[in-house]
Amino acid sequence: MGAREIIPSTMGEPLLYEHFDEIIDLCHAHGLKLNLTTNGTFPGRGARAWAERIVPVTSDVKISWNGATARTQELIMIGTSFGKAVRHVREFIEVRDAHARSKQDRCRVTFQLTFLESNVAELADIVRLAIELGVDRVKGHHLWAHFDEIRELSMRRSRESVARWNDAVLAAQEIATQQRLPNGQRILLENIFLLDETAQGDLAPGGPCPFLGQEAWISAEGRFSPCCAPDAQRRTLGEFGNLHDGSLSDIWNGPAYQNLLTTYPTRALCISCNMRKPEQTP
Repeated sequence: MGAREIIPSTMGEPLLYEHFDEIIDLCHAHGLKLNLTTNGTFPGRGARAWAERIVPVTSDVKISWNGATARTQELIMIGTSFGKAVRHVREFIEVRDAHARSKQDRCRVTFQLTFLESNVAELADIVRLAIELGVDRVKGHHLWAHFDEIRELSMRRSRESVARWNDAVLAAQEIATQQRLPNGQRILLENIFLLDETAQGDLAPGGPCPFLGQEAWISAEGRFSPCCAPDAQRRTLGEFGNLHDGSLSDIWNGPAYQNLLTTYPTRALCISCNMRKPEQTP
């Protein structure tokens, strides 16, 4: 079907999977790229050994990151050590850079954030830290506040919180403009854009879905899902099939999924989705 990449889980730590080496071997065998999201602890082997295994076959490594200070990072990512996380990033990028000098393909390294009330004041400093470490991109998403206990952390919950977010965006963009990565390139900022003061209901009016028609999400049980929305909400979009009962091609081209491709702009879940962005956002 022309698949280009495999994304081995964004809802857990994939490097804990005991058969992860087999996934890497399959990517080599079939000419696929790996697109990895990790919490940056690099369990079992450490950052350098994992990098040596991962970098040659990977297009992008997104490392979960949520603060520019130890206090904020460790408060949001319970059980982590900020100092150790920084060392891991340095080691990983050393391996990446050594590989990139000898090969034409280059594994991009990304800081992956959740935009929160508790870290928005450090957004510009996160960008600055990423530049200093040689991280190519800072990417994030607004909190999907799908239960009451976390609603006060959302930067979209009120006009006042949106205004604080917009101030943080301008500061982060200024850092990205003024400072260059060690290789002389400009760091990429993704989904770090100004919001309209009414963004509580619709993050990016008219913005396209980044998943439909682009990515196939398959659960561990074989169920096909259209996107990464929380499971209860995602099921409101319909049932599309299971790979134990039919082929991926049949599901992808089937009437249920094809109907969603054309009707999603009218679905309440899709309108409120935190993953969309305006088409012209840099």
